[in-house]
Amino acid sequence: PVEAPVDPRPEATAAGPDAKPRGGPKAMPGGPRPAGEDGGGVSGLLRRLARLEDSRQRAAELFRWLLAPVAPAEFLGRHWERAPLLLRRGDPGYYAGLFSTAEFDAALRGGEVHFGTHLDVTSYAEGVRETHNPSGRALPAVVWDFYQNGCSLRLLCPQAFSPTVWHFLSILQEQFGSMAGANTYLTPPGTQGFAPHYDDIEAFVLQLEGKKHWRVYRPRADAEVLPQFSSANLTQAELGEPVLETVLEAGDLLYFPRGFIHQGDCLPDAHSLHITVSSYQRNSWGDFLEKLLPAALQMALEEDVEYRRGLPMDYLQYMGVANSDTVDARRTAFVEKVQSLIKKLVDYAPIDAAVDQRAKSFLHDCLPPVLTQSEKAQSVYGFPARWQDGGPCSVDILITKDTEVRLLRHGIVRLCNEEAGVMLYYTTENSRVYHKEESKFLELDPEYTDSIEFLLSSYPNHVSVANLPCETLEEKISLATLLFEKGILTTKKPLAKI
Repeated sequence: PVEAPVDPRPEATAAGPDAKPRGGPKAMPGGPRPAGEDGGGVSGLLRRLARLEDSRQRAAELFRWLLAPVAPAEFLGRHWERAPLLLRRGDPGYYAGLFSTAEFDAALRGGEVHFGTHLDVTSYAEGVRETHNPSGRALPAVVWDFYQNGCSLRLLCPQAFSPTVWHFLSILQEQFGSMAGANTYLTPPGTQGFAPHYDDIEAFVLQLEGKKHWRVYRPRADAEVLPQFSSANLTQAELGEPVLETVLEAGDLLYFPRGFIHQGDCLPDAHSLHITVSSYQRNSWGDFLEKLLPAALQMALEEDVEYRRGLPMDYLQYMGVANSDTVDARRTAFVEKVQSLIKKLVDYAPIDAAVDQRAKSFLHDCLPPVLTQSEKAQSVYGFPARWQDGGPCSVDILITKDTEVRLLRHGIVRLCNEEAGVMLYYTTENSRVYHKEESKFLELDPEYTDSIEFLLSSYPNHVSVANLPCETLEEKISLATLLFEKGILTTKKPLAKI
């Protein structure tokens, strides 16, 4: 990739309140071809990323491109969960091909967009925020009439309608280890669609078309720093002075952490289309402990009699808010006992199992992977089974001990030991619409655990089926066939050709 040009104006080159840009994006490892051979914009970027064998490397390079010319390490050290980042690139074509008003219109004409479910019609005027959603399908004549009358349009799930947004987010989610979502916002000139508020996500605003005036404010109190939940609509009177005020133009990026209040309005001379890429919703230490502590307590109750002993018969007489100012040795002993039991909980905390449960939830949130042409040819999705000459042909999946296989992506599976058995959760059958499908999993015999771990540790290299650490060759071929049929494994060479 060529080095991204940066606007030389002092206020434009500021990467947030106090940061400075550092050089251009680095070339991708493996020596990709010059950008011109793949085309520019997002489509060319995705084609270049497709040549990287390791999905983790694809995600890291996409993240680097998103933040260029600021290095990811600098961003994570100075801005992530701390302070806004403003990148004014002076390159209107930087996000070309990601999403456009023409694609917005095409989605409406496709007939699958519904008010409320996929599209919100909003306005904000004289301090009042309103939603104007009718019921039913969002027909172009109705939607564009709202827009013509000064309403903003928020497409809630662009990845369901745009293959490029789907592809973009499906790569990026592996960088975050947390769901990467998106909304697109189309705002008429001279209007504002939303009241000031803060969100519960890390937000990356990518300006696609036109321009928009933004004001960003620090959290008003410690309790609003990195909040668990988004705020209600705020009034202008509740805001202080903005910590950042700017006009985003096509190709620019604005990042702000959860808890930072923000509002955006269009200038009179241009419309605005931007996409907000988000992540890290309910992905804090506190959210993790919500999983861990109940499991630790359950284990402690099962294994330690101290947690099963009865409370003192008279504890209601000296404990509780009404007795909180009472000096009593029994109160001191009670508090010390509680503190002791809580400290001992650490010894029973199933930390790895709780991480696996978080990962299981993440895999349910994930978008399914987008396959390159070669990946499709080497997976079940390109297998040539078909109806021909009066019957099915090329149906049998012939995996042998010499077949070389690997995981389709590193981040598409997770092993979890659960009460019901060993479960392998996977993403290849997920929907592009959030949680439209139930979580997908396979129940495996425990002896297959080592083989799954072997495939994970071997990625992105191929391994022969004969090397899977199962007891018998029949089990090796059976496991590889099952994983291939679910789209989890690909082969080094296509198994069959038409």
